[in-house]
Amino acid sequence: MIATTTGTRAKIGAVGLALALLLGAGAAPAAAKIAISFAGINPRQAPLWIAAEQNFFARHGVDADIVYIRTGPIQVAAVSTGATQAAYAGAASTLGAVGNGTELRAIASFTNKLTYTLIARPEIKKPEDLRGKRLGVQAIGGSVWMGAVLGLEYLGLDPRRDNINILSIGDQTVAAQAIEAGTIDATPLDGVFSRRLKQKGFSVIAELAESKIPYVSNIIIGGRARFQQQPELAENMLKALIESLAFILAPANKPVVVGTLMRRLKIADSAVAEQGYRDLLQIIETRPYVSLDGMRNIQRLVKIHNPAVAGVKVEDVIDNRPLRKLEETGFLQRTYAAYGVGR
Repeated sequence: MIATTTGTRAKIGAVGLALALLLGAGAAPAAAKIAISFAGINPRQAPLWIAAEQNFFARHGVDADIVYIRTGPIQVAAVSTGATQAAYAGAASTLGAVGNGTELRAIASFTNKLTYTLIARPEIKKPEDLRGKRLGVQAIGGSVWMGAVLGLEYLGLDPRRDNINILSIGDQTVAAQAIEAGTIDATPLDGVFSRRLKQKGFSVIAELAESKIPYVSNIIIGGRARFQQQPELAENMLKALIESLAFILAPANKPVVVGTLMRRLKIADSAVAEQGYRDLLQIIETRPYVSLDGMRNIQRLVKIHNPAVAGVKVEDVIDNRPLRKLEETGFLQRTYAAYGVGR
């Protein structure tokens, strides 16, 4: 169920040491051993992947293993039981766990709006053609499902009223294959997956990034007690991820980021991966505070299947203090400046 995807570590080289000094890090602090999980296979996971591959966690005192867990609820359960110490998780699974009594805190969000393309089989031309059709998502109640429901709302459609059958298919790689095979009629996909289907004549029903619907895609979460007892852990994880954002945004690092996307997403065509990289640059948050409006939007949908979520005070789940501290002490500004990135 849990598979280690990144385990090797290298010494920080001369460039890394220079950047560490420029960022004011000095000697690396003693490393805390943790496991951080992810469940999605899409370009939005890039900050986590890059932070691991470029040894940014080690630089900032975190000895991190990055592990893949198939679904969000299992991912969040692993944090709750201590099997992992943090997660790059979906907000829906997080709120579901909190509604059932688990004390979790969200300390950052790297995308705060819907970014999917709602794509359909070629014979489906307009939103109303989705009535009576099959729409595939990764898991019912998960982040892609939420994006699908919000997208349908935006288009004036209701799954029950319009008899749209939402099916749990698998991650976006599987969903893209399923729509080609005719197993489903439509699915929300990131641009890196939808682009090839567009070229094959599949229909774009909506580019949801244009909707500006408040939404929280991936958040960094951990147990409340752990973050209270180890406040430096939250700060050091965020330092690594902020440096990863700066690395991604620096034009000189484009080949490295594209290479990571090709490997992680199993894309053979570098042009497709490059477009995924460009999409990522458009949606990434350089000040990755968790959006309260986005979390409330998600709460509204999650409580349909889990009424306990209605009683969650979303403000108490969000803890922006570690990120605010890094901004107030100038860490964000120094990091982006070190990589030549404007904010």
